[in-house]
Amino acid sequence: MSSIAIHPQRNTIRLQLKQNLILREMPASAFEELERELEITEFRKGEPLVRQGATGMEQFFILDGILKRVVNNPQGKEMILRFAAETDMDTSYAAWRLKTPIPYSIVTVTRARVAKLSMPHWVEFLDRHDQVKLRFEYEVMRLMSEVMAHTITLHLLDAPGRLARFIRKHQDLLDRIPKKELASYLNLTPETLSRLKQRVGGSR
Repeated sequence: MSSIAIHPQRNTIRLQLKQNLILREMPASAFEELERELEITEFRKGEPLVRQGATGMEQFFILDGILKRVVNNPQGKEMILRFAAETDMDTSYAAWRLKTPIPYSIVTVTRARVAKLSMPHWVEFLDRHDQVKLRFEYEVMRLMSEVMAHTITLHLLDAPGRLARFIRKHQDLLDRIPKKELASYLNLTPETLSRLKQRVGGSR
């Protein structure tokens, strides 16, 4: 864990943060203010950033790698709600506002590097910067809508339709997510996913 100011790749990290969908339009003064609050952390593949049921909450900006938002039932069965990669973010903001434990885990799919800060510090920052807050809260609502749409898709679309929707919305992630993880997200077996991908590849 390191602050940006002393990180050996600080110039690259600053460029990555300025490409983030939440931060890209921030004025320089706000960016410099936020930078002082951020910590840069590396995570191994499969490592949790946040565990379901936790009450310590953080805001994450993804610099490198892929994260997944996932829920587990008491029997240990996992459901992947979404994937997020570079220029995206993940958050426990809704749980913070509702004063409830986090209802999902955030886990790395690949090795990942993130910039993070505690939720109390992030909320304080947002309260000082109205335009950033509006953009962020819009994005939180969009993510909630995306998760709901995915859940509905699992019930309404057949297997080819689920894969086609993923390709349409997340073409850039198709070959970066391990087959087992993507199959789980689409509620398919890895073998079925392989057959469908071959069929899609052959039709191009």
